[in-house]
Amino acid sequence: MEAYQALLARLRYKHLLMIATLGRRKNLHQTADAMHMSQPAATRMLGEIERAFGCQLFKRTSRGMLPTSVGEMLIDFADNALARLDRCAEEVRRHQLGGQGQLALGAIMGAAPDLVADAIIALKRDRPLLQIRLMGETSDQLAELLDQGKIELAIARYTTASQHNAFDFEALGEETLLTVVRRGHPLLEPELPPLSALLDDWPWLLQPLSTPARQAVEKAFEVQGLASPRDVIECGSIFAALQLVQRSDCLMVMSESVLSEHLAMGHIQALPLSLGRTLAPYGLMTRKGSLLSEPARALCERLRTLAGRARPGDAR
Repeated sequence: MEAYQALLARLRYKHLLMIATLGRRKNLHQTADAMHMSQPAATRMLGEIERAFGCQLFKRTSRGMLPTSVGEMLIDFADNALARLDRCAEEVRRHQLGGQGQLALGAIMGAAPDLVADAIIALKRDRPLLQIRLMGETSDQLAELLDQGKIELAIARYTTASQHNAFDFEALGEETLLTVVRRGHPLLEPELPPLSALLDDWPWLLQPLSTPARQAVEKAFEVQGLASPRDVIECGSIFAALQLVQRSDCLMVMSESVLSEHLAMGHIQALPLSLGRTLAPYGLMTRKGSLLSEPARALCERLRTLAGRARPGDAR
């Protein structure tokens, strides 16, 4: 507690800006220019910060000013703190202009078409001046954005065991994965070849290896004693993947909720092939110990209600 009080008395947000900027630029002269100060003043400030922590944070090398291990920790902290301060300042500014703040969140595409879209529409109906920024990414990308403080909450799933230590998670629903092909594909003929032949003889369009959906599919191959497809296009963009599968002979595995409209329009068709049944539930993911803003709490309540998982005392 004494160490905390000492840092509180000596550390300033400008110091955090120095650490974050030097971490990015790795050059003290460029950092000084970016902060509109002289290089001697920047050198003195870096010295103040290092004395406050009692250790060296950056070392001079032929490749520039590189952070020590403690420096790396402080760069992450500074980036997160500055991102949250920027978000808070923007929320205050909008409130002063008569708005109702802002909310930055991310959602995997499997949850976005129905659950997240309906929750956001309901929230905006009550708060038309609330600025909402929605990022549609994969779970691993959303976890990184959440860790960096660039979004306040994510509708995603754990992708690594260590994330249990960094994030709180509350399940909302599950995804069903379908294997689909373009309209008129040869595999839509009466009898589907065995999976081993499909893996050897046909091209596949799959999400990146870091995503839970891809990991579930690979697990399904492993359980059946089969190797991964030989011919693979790896694509992290839902839009690009849908375009590719409609213009090629690829087999694509993706969430049914994402594919439903395209299936209904007949652009793609599902194969009688079950893969990735081990896909874990998706849900609300937040940084451990973080206090959600009022708009974020309101959105969470709507998500729980729509998912049929409302908790006692939640607003309806």
